[in-house]
Amino acid sequence: MFLLRVICTMVAILIIAYMFPSIMWVEGVVSALAAAFILGIVNAIVRPVLIILTLPITLLSMGFFLLIINGLMLGLAAFFVPGFHVNGLLGAVIGSVLVSIVSWILSATAGDK
Repeated sequence: MFLLRVICTMVAILIIAYMFPSIMWVEGVVSALAAAFILGIVNAIVRPVLIILTLPITLLSMGFFLLIINGLMLGLAAFFVPGFHVNGLLGAVIGSVLVSIVSWILSATAGDK
C-alpha cells in the first residue's frame, strides 16, 4: 500500500517536473523516488504536528493555511533530497497541489483504496 503510493507520487513528481519546470525540477528517476519516499515520511510525521500547532491560523483562514503547510512539506522534501528542487514557497504550494491531484488520479486508476 505504502509502496504503491510512493510510486504514484514519484510518477506525479516526474510529470509535474516535466510539464512545469519553472515550479520544480528533478534530475532523474532515483531523485524522484527519493523525493516521493521522503515526502511520504514527512507527511506522516511532521505534517500532523504542524497542523496541530497552526490550528488557530488554519481555522481563521478557513483551511487555506493547509496549502501553505503542504507546500512547506514539499519544500522540506526538496531540502533533504539532492537532485529535487522546488522554486520558492509559491512554487512549492502550486507544486504540492498539482502533485496531490496527479497522484490522486494515479492512485484511483491503480486501485489504491
